[in-house]
Formats: sequence, structure tokens, C-alpha cells
Amino acid sequence: MTDLTSLTLADAREGLTQKSFTALELTDAHLAAMEKARVLNAYVLETPEQAREQARAADATIAKGEAGPLAGIPLGIKDLFATTGVRATACSKILGNFIPQYESTVTSQLWRDGAVMLGKLNCDEFAMGSSNETSAFGPVVNPWRREGSDASLVPGGSSGGSASAVAANLCLGATGTDTGGSIRQPAAFTGIVGIKPTYGRCSRWGIVAFASSLDQAGPFARTVRDTAILMRSMAGHDPKDTTSVDRPVPDYEAAIGKSVKGMRIGIPKEYRLDGMSGEIDRLWAQGAEWLKAAGAELVEVSLPHTKYALPAYYVVAPAEASSNLARYDGVRYGARVNGKNIVEMYENTRAEGFGAEVRRRVMIGTYVLSAGYYDAYYLRAQKVRTLIKKDFEDVFAKGVHAILTPATPSAAFGIGEKGKADPIEMYLNDIFTVTVNMAGLPGIAVPAGTDGQGLPLGLQLIGRPFDEETLFSLGEVIEQAAGHFTANKWWA
Repeated sequence: MTDLTSLTLADAREGLTQKSFTALELTDAHLAAMEKARVLNAYVLETPEQAREQARAADATIAKGEAGPLAGIPLGIKDLFATTGVRATACSKILGNFIPQYESTVTSQLWRDGAVMLGKLNCDEFAMGSSNETSAFGPVVNPWRREGSDASLVPGGSSGGSASAVAANLCLGATGTDTGGSIRQPAAFTGIVGIKPTYGRCSRWGIVAFASSLDQAGPFARTVRDTAILMRSMAGHDPKDTTSVDRPVPDYEAAIGKSVKGMRIGIPKEYRLDGMSGEIDRLWAQGAEWLKAAGAELVEVSLPHTKYALPAYYVVAPAEASSNLARYDGVRYGARVNGKNIVEMYENTRAEGFGAEVRRRVMIGTYVLSAGYYDAYYLRAQKVRTLIKKDFEDVFAKGVHAILTPATPSAAFGIGEKGKADPIEMYLNDIFTVTVNMAGLPGIAVPAGTDGQGLPLGLQLIGRPFDEETLFSLGEVIEQAAGHFTANKWWA
């Protein structure tokens, strides 16, 4: 029998339907793989008993012919999602041993459709980071290594545990969240597929908030088809989330293999950055050629306010984080560090509970929202955000179906290599991804090649609002042309 952990999600679904193996066998194979791969630090909590219980339940529904669309499929869940009776910490000390008594809407829909939870996945603390080095549980290790080197690389962030686990065959798919690139950048760094859906497509209810107007849940998987399958279960209207959009969920998988002939693909001139590596530029040109060969038409487009996206993002996101993280004060739940009075308790709890990057962003956010600075920073950043959104609207109004860009400015870098002396060096990793969040659009990262050291590189496709189907169709064209990328299993 083929190694069950190396199957795609679609192949595993087929094998379960054909009864080639059971959901319990599939789950046990992944639990065994997780045990051998703890050096990657992808999981912060393994849930083998719950996984086996859900697998047995899936086997029972398959036997009766009543299986849901994800029956028996083992998944990993980012530690930002509330899971009933299972610890959820957002990888921060301040949430301590918090065990929610409720389930996030996205995960409840995955369990509704028969999926199996293998455990909770590591991430940057409160999703604040681009390398998964800010987690209270320590950094996640990328399953990829540079050729001829055994140096540990970052998997990207904030959903680094999700990306690492999927790339290392420790789950068939995983949930992530994307506030400024936290699904697309780790997907590109680990040679897998990740999609950030349109804002409002997936419910945010039960997900620990970072920046509420930017956060969006989405799936990771090893193929475009697999992400489409997961997305159908994750998406949908939720009355508990006022930003959730009430519109039907399409059959995203049906978009796989659809012709892209006649589609107009925008190539934004502003994404050609000074000093951009030749490898990234060549990959971008290659991706455009693949789409052209499939019948798409390439057009140069302009997104003039792109250069303001990163500074505007790093005003808006910390401002919202400052507001959202005010609830972590040691009073109702999570960690508490006592003091002489309530103010000292607040100060002690936050000083002890929040890591350095979270404290930095909270302080920036509090500053830009403070009297005398609100208009100069926050209000101005929101105006810039409106202009960024209008740039995309203008391009799509001219008949452009999607926009092709690089996903990241480089391949994965070493743990501890960036951001120590200058945090802005780390923030620059989000340069190609933050515009999508600022405009609320969908974006997918698809592996498209490797760099000179054998590390994966990804391309990004940005779509019109609620037109993820076009991204799946176009993403599959790139995937078919580029092939699949697998890390050498050095840890087993």
C-alpha cells in the first residue's frame, strides 16, 4: 500500500470511498508521522484520542453510505481557532492553559463534514509575525533545507505550523489565518498551496482576533484541488459574525480544470521592485508564459498606491491589535500575574504574558490611536487603504479577471537571520501580500519553482471579490506546468 501520509486529500477521499483503507488507518499513519517529526515543532498539542474517535465515527458513516464530504480526512488546526475542550492559546503565554467551551464556526463546519482533528498547530503569537519565530512554544522548522546545508529555515508566518505540517505530510490539510500574508507567504516558503479567501467569505467567529478588518481564515493543502475541497467546507454565512457575507458557497472543486482561455491576467508594473532577485523576476515571467500558453491574455496594469500599502498596513493592523488585545488583562481568563493593585496586575500580566513582537505592535497601535496622532496616522492610513482598494477596482473594471504577482520577495530564510536588529526587515516580507488584505480581496499562492539553493518559490494570483473559482482554475494551470515540490525527509 502507498504510504498513506503521501496521498493528496482528493486521493485519500477516493481511497476511503473505495474502502482501500479505513479512516482509522489513515489517522494512525498521520499520528505516527507526527511522532517522528516533533523536531519540526509544527504541532503545539496533539489530540490522538480525539482523532481516533472522530476517525471511527467517520468509518461508521462511510460504512452506512452517509459520509460527509471530508469524512475521515485528518487535518491540523492553527492554534488561533477555538476548539471545544481542547486548549487554544494563540501561542501566547497570556492565554496560558485556556480551554474554550465553544467551537469556532470554521472548525465546526469541518467536523460537520466528517474531518478528523490531529491537533493544534504552532503559529506566531497572536498571528503577529512573518517567520513563526514569535511563538511562546518556540519557532517552527521548515521541512525544506538549502542544498548542502543542514541549517534550520523558517516556514514563514504567522501560519508556519500549518504550512510545515502540510509540507511534511503530517496532515492532509490545515486551517490558517491571513491578516497580511500569513497563509500565502508560508505556503510559498514550504512549496504548498494556500488561499486567503475574500474578506467575509469564511466566518471569523471563534478565531482569536488580531486585526478584525483584515483577518480571514483559509486552507492549506498540497494541491490546488485539495485547497478547493477544504474551502467549500470552511466557507459560508454565519449570523454570529457580522462581517460574514450571506451568499451561496460554490462548488470550488468544479473550477479545477476549467479552461482559462480568454481570461485577462494583469501584470502590475509597481510589483517590479528595485533590487528584486532575478530568480523571482524569472519565475514571474515563467508563470505569465504558462498562463499565456493556456490561452490567457496578459495585460500590464497599474496599481499606483502599492508603495503605500506596507506602511499603511503597519498602522492599521497594530491599531486594531491594540484594541483587540486590551481584553487580555488577567481578570477573566488566561494567565494572571498579581500586583499591589489592579493597575499593577494589568501591567504585570501583560509584561509577562505578551512576547516582544506583540508588545511592540500594541505600543505602535496605541500610539497611532492616541489623541493628537489619530488623524495624522490612523485616519490617513485608512484613506490610503481606500485608494489601494480603488486601484484594484479600476483594474477589474477594465475586464481583468485576475492579477499575477510574486508571492514573496525571496525563498525561506534561516531561523534567527532576520529582524533581530531591525523589525522592518521582517515586515518587508509582506510586501507582495498586504495589498490583498487591505482591499479585502482573495489571493492564492501556488508553488511554481525553486531557487538556486533548491528552495521552493511561489506565485500569487489575486482575484475579484468572491471569485475564488477563477483563482482555482488559474492556480491549477500553474500547478500543472510547474509540477509538485516535495521536501527531503531529513527528520525521520
